[in-house]
Amino acid sequence: MHEVPYQVNKKELVIRIAELVKEKRIEGISDIRDESDRQGVRVVIEIKKDFQADVVLNQLYKYTALQTSFGMNMLAINHGKPMMMTLKDIISAFIEFREEVIRRRTIYKLGKARDRAHVLVGLGIAVENLDPVIELIRTAPSPTEAKEALLSRSWPAHDIEPLVELIAEPDHKVENGTYRLSEDQAKAILDLKLQRLTGLERDKIHEELMALGEDIKEFLSVLASREKLYGIMKDELIEVKTEYAKPRLTTIEDIEYDTDVESLIQREEMVVTVTEAGYIKRVPLNAYKAQKRGGKGKSGMTTKEEDFVTRLFVASTHTPVLFFSSKGLVYKMKVYKLPLGSPTSKGKPFVNLLPLEENENITTIMKLPENEEECKNLSIMFATSFGNVRRNSLMDFVNVQSNGKIAMKLDEGDKLVNVALCTEDNDVMLAAKSGKCIRFPVTDVRVFVGRNSTGVRGIKLSGKDEVISMSMLKHISANADERDEYLRISAAMKRTAQEDGTDIYTSPEQTGLLNLLTAEKFKEMQEREEFILTVTVTGYGKRSSSYEYRVTGRGGQGIANMEMSPRNKEVISSFPIENNNQIMMVTDGGKLIRMPVEDIRIAGRKTQGVILFRTADDERVVSVTWLNADEEDVEDIEDNEGTELLGEGVVETEDVSDISEPETMPEE
Repeated sequence: MHEVPYQVNKKELVIRIAELVKEKRIEGISDIRDESDRQGVRVVIEIKKDFQADVVLNQLYKYTALQTSFGMNMLAINHGKPMMMTLKDIISAFIEFREEVIRRRTIYKLGKARDRAHVLVGLGIAVENLDPVIELIRTAPSPTEAKEALLSRSWPAHDIEPLVELIAEPDHKVENGTYRLSEDQAKAILDLKLQRLTGLERDKIHEELMALGEDIKEFLSVLASREKLYGIMKDELIEVKTEYAKPRLTTIEDIEYDTDVESLIQREEMVVTVTEAGYIKRVPLNAYKAQKRGGKGKSGMTTKEEDFVTRLFVASTHTPVLFFSSKGLVYKMKVYKLPLGSPTSKGKPFVNLLPLEENENITTIMKLPENEEECKNLSIMFATSFGNVRRNSLMDFVNVQSNGKIAMKLDEGDKLVNVALCTEDNDVMLAAKSGKCIRFPVTDVRVFVGRNSTGVRGIKLSGKDEVISMSMLKHISANADERDEYLRISAAMKRTAQEDGTDIYTSPEQTGLLNLLTAEKFKEMQEREEFILTVTVTGYGKRSSSYEYRVTGRGGQGIANMEMSPRNKEVISSFPIENNNQIMMVTDGGKLIRMPVEDIRIAGRKTQGVILFRTADDERVVSVTWLNADEEDVEDIEDNEGTELLGEGVVETEDVSDISEPETMPEE
């Protein structure tokens, strides 16, 4: 800091900053030093690691005198009346004043020029009629009689006539080639010195009269054209600016502090947690530690009796979030506005944050891109528990008022399962709790113009089955034979690597299975391959290649997503995942576990999976989400096989460490 505002004491400013840091109103400052000397002001503020300098600077502007405003009394007398004036009013009044000044100045100069030209015209008439004028003056008995004699005669204009027309005097014109003198002209002729009668002086009178004629013409044009008058005003203001202007040291603003509130918010990754009863909170991501597969987890939220966590996701504090309600409305709020809590706190109910009506609750939550420009090329896909889907332009939901707006019309008993961003290069995957799923192109669903519709059928459900998740996958153009060959080659490459016990890469050519595919095509499919994680309510799960899920038309009954059995009961979630991701699973008892995805085995589509989360007999997994792994998490994964369960109304489970993982079913 090399300068402080006017009338601000530097020493008191430094003391105030230190007090705010001590009170924790300003966070992120590790040290402050006053290094000012005779060379100038220098105050050094050191920022803590992982804190953003811009955020700290904005906090200093907000809470200290580092940025100071000065009030201005805008009471002024305008046209003789006192009035409160805005900045625009003052500028308008000044322009009006300058316009009047230039107009009156021009009128004054025009009058002076005409007076001088009037005298010169009289002198010109006298020069043109020199001999008669001299004779008249010589024979006159007195100056008064000489003056009256000059006024009584009409004098021939000769060469002066064009000059008389040039100065455009309204009361003195040439008539029938003659001109009558005025008293001022007669007096000027009588006062004329003999030296002005020489040829050189006569030429000077003529030249001066011509110049005055041009000036009068210019003055008249200024008075007749407002545009020309404003041009003069602009030139004069630029001249003043060029000669006297200095760089402005202050800025003029509407209010005392006009910085966006978001600039005061530290950008940080948050875990947003939502419960079945409608409680929500955000917790810093670094508050959770990763565990190995099969761990028992730790408390993720303290819930009241019969309440449990149903949704959690990871987002930046600056990420906008859309909240879709059971009545088909959508609300918008940024993550930093959500209540901040600890891993075991309850959070706050939605009814205290959003204008929800009676019996209205939030069913689906979706993150938006922080940059609104990205929304122009994106669509938003809705999926309901009855299997309906609908696609809209994302721009339809960028501007959401505080009281919400209509998002989708729902049938009685139906609810929103998920809302996701998509492009025409994506496929939609709907997964049902019965273990069925369907995959179809996004383009199978047209873009709806309106928002008050139920959409179209995405999957045909049977009985009491319902959709539990919707995912967006990369579209694949390979046919069934190419996909089957790719899966065979990929499995052979993995078996070879496992048998050798090394990480040496096996090329597709070495497998000897290449037939329909080329090495280049195989590499392309490998780069576009995704893996679908499917998890059951009993804590079992598996990963399967996206190539095992064929693309069909929407509205069908679908294919098997997972082999179902009394052990697996129902599918709770199914979505694409990457090998370097981690997942979080939450139970209805408030337990939470975070584990790396690489610990979860890759199996065929129609298999039962392996145990991921050991749950009690009366406990169910209610939410699964993925998140990016930090570098520290890779090195600091907890074993944590303990049985501690935090949260109200949760009973400690029996030891299940001796239970072995079941064998997986053969692939379909």
